[in-house]
Amino acid sequence: MISLNFGYVEGLPEEEQQKLNNLVRIYNYHSSKNDTKQRYYNGHIPLSEVNLGIALPRNMSKLDIGCSWGAKAVDVLAARSMFDGFVSENGYEASTMIDIVKRNRMVAEYSKACRDELLYGSAFAVLSGQPDDAVIRFYSPKCAAAAWNAEKGRIDCGFAFQDARRDESDLTWSPMYVNLFTDTATWVMSRESGHWVAEEHPHKFGRPMMVALTWNPSSDKPFGQSRIKEPIRRIIQGYVRTIANATIGLEFATSPQKYLLGVTDEMYDNIINEKFKQYVGSILAATSNPETGQNPVFGQLQQGSIEPHVQMIRILATQFSAATGLSVTDTGIINDANPASSDAILAQSQTLVALATQLNQSNGDALYQISQMAQAIELGVTPDALPEEAKTVVAHFKNPAMPSVAATTDAATKLASVREGFGETDVFLEMCGFDQADIRRIRSQESRARGTAVLSEEFTENENNSESLGGIQETTCGSKS
Repeated sequence: MISLNFGYVEGLPEEEQQKLNNLVRIYNYHSSKNDTKQRYYNGHIPLSEVNLGIALPRNMSKLDIGCSWGAKAVDVLAARSMFDGFVSENGYEASTMIDIVKRNRMVAEYSKACRDELLYGSAFAVLSGQPDDAVIRFYSPKCAAAAWNAEKGRIDCGFAFQDARRDESDLTWSPMYVNLFTDTATWVMSRESGHWVAEEHPHKFGRPMMVALTWNPSSDKPFGQSRIKEPIRRIIQGYVRTIANATIGLEFATSPQKYLLGVTDEMYDNIINEKFKQYVGSILAATSNPETGQNPVFGQLQQGSIEPHVQMIRILATQFSAATGLSVTDTGIINDANPASSDAILAQSQTLVALATQLNQSNGDALYQISQMAQAIELGVTPDALPEEAKTVVAHFKNPAMPSVAATTDAATKLASVREGFGETDVFLEMCGFDQADIRRIRSQESRARGTAVLSEEFTENENNSESLGGIQETTCGSKS
């Protein structure tokens, strides 16, 4: 966990210094919580954190139980938010944003930012660059922090580490370059000889060049809430505790407790000194006890059952499914509640589809703000001075329901049969399963094919004209002779 402390920053005005100090307090306050969320996402939950002190021995702390439920809660929903680039509402190609998206690898970067957003509750996009070279970078709350302006409904100020992502194992790591974003400037702060120096890069955007992608925000939590919040972590703790108890119970079931009564002291010492040999031996022989005259009595205690642990895991999986919108199948548990038909499977995924639609709507608004500022940087103007076609650019997402290609193609074909010209649109090709790259290739090859056909027709026509002219010349020559 990093504890930031910039202290006095040379060259930074008093107002910006106060904003920076407030951001540092925000970052340090949430740092330990973010570490916990990441730990649950990675499945690192020690037994000391889940042990009730009743059935689980305290000396079993070295037993490592992994759990992927935290990652499932994030990854399954993030996989349904499929950003596919930007399109224009008026039907024209968003050429400026297409170049920016390609240059900044935004489709791939959005996928990573979406996971950070669901894991921590928010992720941040920051913009910079020069005309013809707009730069968009995404940061998690592990590398950025922001303060909210309720009056304006947006970020008031924020900072982000300009350094590369830090290694979690390096506890001594600290940033060397930090960018501070305000309404009027981006301050580039660098650490030199043990103290910080700030350099101002003013702009006229009238807002920080920083946008938040938030999951499930509310009035009191404008930067969203994590998918791995406290109730979910309690369920994961129950799973780890149950698996640990089941593992120990299985060890006892594998080597059940046995007893041998009425043996001599010598036989007792031999058995105690070679317990494992006595357990795996196929024959256990003993003579009668000369002191009592009784024959030894051999017995075995009843084995414990792990079935109660299995039932408890199923209960936890059902609770986890209800809390996250995932199906029970996503947790890896099979029980009677699992659907048996395709319709039942589709019905069970409706909650997750609704959550993905909500995620796309929220992120679509954030991506619109990003596109407006990115195009303004690219064109060397302010966002309010953008041309009209640039203002109609919106983010495009694939269908979160993830229907089969056969189903969408069938629907597209039926629409094309009743709506003239629909079959010639890009939307038709999208419904048939083609992405934007495939659509551009199809359009290009269709255009090339049409050009080849036109040239072929002109060539044929010219040949026919030549043949006609040749016949006329022959006729003329014959009449003269």
